[in-house]
Amino acid sequence: MTPWYLSRLVTGELAPPQIEPVRDSFLLALAAGDAQALTRAYRDHQRDVRAFACRLLGDESAAEDMVQEAFLALPTAVQRFRGDTSLRSFVIGVAVNQARHFVRAAARRRRNVQQLRLEPAQPAVLPDERLGRQQLGDALFRALDELSLDQRVAFVLCVVEERPSHEAAEIIGAPSPTVRARVQAAKKRLRELLEQRGFR
Repeated sequence: MTPWYLSRLVTGELAPPQIEPVRDSFLLALAAGDAQALTRAYRDHQRDVRAFACRLLGDESAAEDMVQEAFLALPTAVQRFRGDTSLRSFVIGVAVNQARHFVRAAARRRRNVQQLRLEPAQPAVLPDERLGRQQLGDALFRALDELSLDQRVAFVLCVVEERPSHEAAEIIGAPSPTVRARVQAAKKRLRELLEQRGFR
């Protein structure tokens, strides 16, 4: 498989890229589905992808499934990788592309848990402060379930993970102003939803 830039180098359309040969061969191996390359990518980036998935979904089991699907999709997806962002950000972007199914599954699971909680409550065993944080966290994820996927992803990347909008834009594949607009819309809607649930 010929690297994407070689044909453009021959025609003079592109200056020689600053890519180390080892890095280039790693990406080629990864695109070819090489097991060692995939293992290395998983070792290097699975923690960041898992953290993002947990923050996006609020469900560890669904997050783990999302991580596995992202890395299964990586060999095909990495053929589009052009080096204009970090590989870590690119892999998180692959996870974003896998997110829709997992967001819906996590939301269904939360609704089922909520139904169980409507049964007669057991005495709380947690201290008040910790219980309050847990209730706020539950309310926040129920509110996130009501956002569009685009708003939810932008909110998690920019607010929860504190990434600058330009980095989130690279991951999502949308312009920075669009990402900022999604974040503002998400914040406004989340405030409304949390207030409706008694959190101010």
